[in-house]
Amino acid sequence: MKYYSYEQFRIDTNKLIEKTKVFEADAIIAIARGGMTLAHCMGEGLGVRDVKTIRTELYDHTQKRDSITVENSCNLEGLQKILVLDDIADSGDTLKAVMDDLKQKYPKIEFKTVTLFYKKTSIIEPDFWVNEANEWIEFFWEKDYLSV
Repeated sequence: MKYYSYEQFRIDTNKLIEKTKVFEADAIIAIARGGMTLAHCMGEGLGVRDVKTIRTELYDHTQKRDSITVENSCNLEGLQKILVLDDIADSGDTLKAVMDDLKQKYPKIEFKTVTLFYKKTSIIEPDFWVNEANEWIEFFWEKDYLSV
């Protein structure tokens, strides 16, 4: 298990902001909950105020479920370019399910995926990522705010 600190997150988020500037996104979609912290920070860094969320469930703590649930309530009408953010492309199941859902509902929108971590065993490689993961990542937002 690897602990991922706020300080490293800040450094990596700035790298992702630089990488994704060229895309000129109209909006950002965070895959909740893992992508929410990243989406807020990247929205600030890119000057994108339209930050939305899609909720998914694939894991119960560290136990993977048999199927994924995607709850999409975003209205994307009138948008052209959207960044879809998550913390990690682990198996890639969540990212693929979300992208398949979005592309089916909004075929005219250009979507790009963004993650902090990417595992080579993932079924989908994000368009933008900064770290390769070889073990389970414990993000600061999962560990630093637990009730004592």
